[in-house]
Amino acid sequence: MRLLFLGDIVGRSGRNAVLDALPGLRRRWSLDCVVINGENAAGGFGITETICNDLLDAGADAITLGNHSFDQREALVFIERQPKLLRPINYPATTPGRGATMIETESGARVLVVNAMARLYMDALDDPFAAVDRAVTQAPLGQMSDAILIDFHGEATSEKQAMGRFLDGRVSLVVGTHTHVPTSDHRILPGGTGYLSDAGMCGDYDSILGMAHEEAVRRFVEKTPGARLEAADGEGTLSGIAVETDDETGLAIDIAPVRIGPGLSPALPDFWEL
Repeated sequence: MRLLFLGDIVGRSGRNAVLDALPGLRRRWSLDCVVINGENAAGGFGITETICNDLLDAGADAITLGNHSFDQREALVFIERQPKLLRPINYPATTPGRGATMIETESGARVLVVNAMARLYMDALDDPFAAVDRAVTQAPLGQMSDAILIDFHGEATSEKQAMGRFLDGRVSLVVGTHTHVPTSDHRILPGGTGYLSDAGMCGDYDSILGMAHEEAVRRFVEKTPGARLEAADGEGTLSGIAVETDDETGLAIDIAPVRIGPGLSPALPDFWEL
């Protein structure tokens, strides 16, 4: 199975990059499942229903979130009626929405997508390891799921690596989000799980983590309140990870970074190039 995960969409630049490229990539690479983190899609802060629907229409099968899940208040309502939009599974039980969903591909394969949020240097939430363990145990790989993809949204690479090792051999991919900076540690762990500490962002890399750099720099220099941070509006770059899984086991057999656009050195999965 061919899985594509794209990192945090930041603002209009990131949205446009994804909307322009994804339909073609889906056809060119014969993708079975596409998951995108959309927690910064609305001007850098949260997601709206219109943006969510646009991304799904462009070819996303599921959209994950993170600590900005509900920056747009409307998300508190529409997330309940959109099963393909996920907030972290370890949010309180009373939080609207869901943290996992089962995607059925066009071929009839089943892909379990789980969104969780780390705790180091993040909001205090329930234990992400226990929450993800329950979700994976309920739909085990090779039995109820043909592939399992985990978006682990967090700051600390140590916590993300720990999640990768915790799930090694039980899921297809553990990919980190949140820092907006792509890491180069993509690999297949000993048990067969694909891993990447952070997928980076889909957005304008001529920025500070996707935000216009002037105000971001000023805050560090002057240490005083100022204008609201605004998403950078230059040409966006796609950043993510591509994974090929074994049809029998659901484990990863190939993994490669995806970078398309002007802000980073390009990278494409050569095992999918036609």
